[in-house]
Amino acid sequence: MNTKNYIRVGLLSLAIITIYSCAVKKYVPEDELLLDSYNLEIKVDSAAVVEDVDLLKAELEKAISPVPNTKVLGLRPGLHYYYKVNVDSAGWFRKFMNKKIGEAPVYLSDVEEESTRDLIRNRLENRGFFFSNISSTVERNEDAKEATVGYKVNLPQPYTLETYQVDRDSIPFYDVLEEQVQSSPIKKGSRFDLSAMKLERDRIDQNFKEKGYYNFNSSFLIFQADTNRYDNRKFDLFLKLKKDVPSKAVKPYRIKEINVYPHNIVGADSVAQDTTRFDNKNYIQDVEFFREDRLDPFITLREGDLYSPEKSKATSRRLGSIGAYKFVNIEYTEVDSILNDSVNYLEANIYLSPLNKRSLRAELQGVTKSNDFAGPSLGLTFSNRNLFKGGEVLNLSARAAYEVQIASNSQAGLTSTEFALGADLIFPRVIAPITFDSDIFEYSIPKTIASAEANLLNRSKLYGLLTFSGSFGYIWQANKYVTHEFDPIAINYVNLLYQSEEFDAILNDNAFLRTSFDQQFISGLNYSFTYNGMLRSNRKSLFFVNSNVDIAGNSISLLAQEGDPDPANGEVRDEFLGLEYAQYAKVDVDFRYHFITGKEQRIATRLFAGIGLPYGNSDVMPFSKQYFSGGAYSVRAFRTRSLGPGTYAPPATDNRSFFDQSGNLRLEANVEYRFPIFSYVKGAFFADAGNVWNTTNNGLPGGKFSGNFYNELGIGAGAGLRVDVQGFVIRFDLAAPLHDPSLPEGDRWVNDFANPVFNFAIGYPF
Repeated sequence: MNTKNYIRVGLLSLAIITIYSCAVKKYVPEDELLLDSYNLEIKVDSAAVVEDVDLLKAELEKAISPVPNTKVLGLRPGLHYYYKVNVDSAGWFRKFMNKKIGEAPVYLSDVEEESTRDLIRNRLENRGFFFSNISSTVERNEDAKEATVGYKVNLPQPYTLETYQVDRDSIPFYDVLEEQVQSSPIKKGSRFDLSAMKLERDRIDQNFKEKGYYNFNSSFLIFQADTNRYDNRKFDLFLKLKKDVPSKAVKPYRIKEINVYPHNIVGADSVAQDTTRFDNKNYIQDVEFFREDRLDPFITLREGDLYSPEKSKATSRRLGSIGAYKFVNIEYTEVDSILNDSVNYLEANIYLSPLNKRSLRAELQGVTKSNDFAGPSLGLTFSNRNLFKGGEVLNLSARAAYEVQIASNSQAGLTSTEFALGADLIFPRVIAPITFDSDIFEYSIPKTIASAEANLLNRSKLYGLLTFSGSFGYIWQANKYVTHEFDPIAINYVNLLYQSEEFDAILNDNAFLRTSFDQQFISGLNYSFTYNGMLRSNRKSLFFVNSNVDIAGNSISLLAQEGDPDPANGEVRDEFLGLEYAQYAKVDVDFRYHFITGKEQRIATRLFAGIGLPYGNSDVMPFSKQYFSGGAYSVRAFRTRSLGPGTYAPPATDNRSFFDQSGNLRLEANVEYRFPIFSYVKGAFFADAGNVWNTTNNGLPGGKFSGNFYNELGIGAGAGLRVDVQGFVIRFDLAAPLHDPSLPEGDRWVNDFANPVFNFAIGYPF
């Protein structure tokens, strides 16, 4: 389907939904009105001082029911299909839509104002607002067959805390409780808040667990509030233990013995197993499946330590990160002790269920890339786990792909075939000249990864490229959100096996581009920092930051020798093993901020900035390390590599500019509003801006970065559909340029929505 037909179908669908939604009111019974919305108004008494009114309002709104029918862009498609199926006769399509998004009508008669007022009053009392004045009103619109219910709340002065103390009846546990009260976030002046008291009980329970109180439970704690001493809305808060709390609940527990089962097969018959004592732990296995000295650093539990849930979680997390185990289960068993002992004891049993030692995985994928190539890809991966009985994993992979370039402004390189062989050897520990104590890595132990790959790329009508790459480095998850990757050794060798006359002509036309292909050997180090705050599902504001540093050629220059002069210009460059090598420094940062506006609705933004600077043995960044702009993951109103550098405009007769339009500096900004349509179909409106430049003159007019860069941004806007099935996203975007820097100055603001650019991709752009 071409883009014009795509637009017609979209407009037709929207028109149909609009007509249907406007017709909804004809199905509303004469004595009923649809519940359109609620209005909640909160006023504070003049003598009262109330903080966080907006948060309080948001909580009260959650208590109001029933929820009105869902609206999409002011329409009620779910209600429409419900009426069509339950009132009119309906075909299979309407029945299908009703099953997916249909909603029963919510009428004004379904609203119980008195019960809702009581529920609001209860929420207010839980927050310290007693004797609140609550009223309700109804606004009817007979023409639209709709009604709005309003609730008005007058807030009095809330009750505030004067003292927080432990009830003396809690002796002999008084001292332990008193220590918790002294460090409590509940302070004098705090508003009476039932939820804060529940959080306080959970906090104390968690702290007690960390101090070894294995059998303690938050339900053993109770609060009592006393207002008898005051007449100005103040209260005293007392913390105490319930009566008849078991004696073992108020005794700490220590770990007496640790038993580790490195080869636990669930459901297998029990067999005689050998026990090996290592670092005060019992390793129990029938044969040596996992070396004790390799497994021990992952276990943070120690004999004699107080019971600690955090250490248990850390041990489970670290053992699970090895890559050799399917299940990690830690069980504690109480050990009989003398009744009057001040401390009780636990036995810790760690059961480790291994994954299959060897596995073969095959993947057939439909791949779309940021350079507009799409096609099938077949991959095979053979894995051998726990290779040297220390959790090592060897992955051998083979991949074959055939791709066709779609939606491109260039007719060059329309097809591509790729074959690759690779190997990864992963060690679940640090392999380095310096010895590290595993205890300094609290969250997880870094992994050492050695990788090698050979890749053969055949770009039709242009060239064949053989690439050998290898790396040795480390990956470390510092906590749930932060990941570090460091490759002190990263080597890349590129050999141009052949080139067509057409590709040779492309290089001859642009000396800058030819130079970027000349340096075949890249040796350097890479560092990547990632903070993924998108995992914080309980927040409205989410952040993501990824920063990369790539430095090449410094260490290899110490071993380099002077090469032969270039026959074309007489320049002499250093070589390593007869190969000209690259020297450059490159750094970029990708910052993303998402703001959750509602259920499955968010405003997603992104800023990207990157620069690469050649030096020493290089005048130009290697072509594979340059930036480009445009495409499904960039400025979507422009084809891939059709934007920039700067204000460069390729000749109208030149269909080979695809290989020219790159640079060593990139700036980009994106914003997107995402919303649900129905079921797994989502929608988006977006705007993108960005471009690439060169910091030196590369022979392309207008391509050099200047202080006027903000007038050289490519800007576009559009809309899209996403099919999101459990995180697998197929994306369709239509975008039109608003500002085209390749046009003459004064004519760059354009309005070409009649000819949008269609983008098809897998996954969200940011």
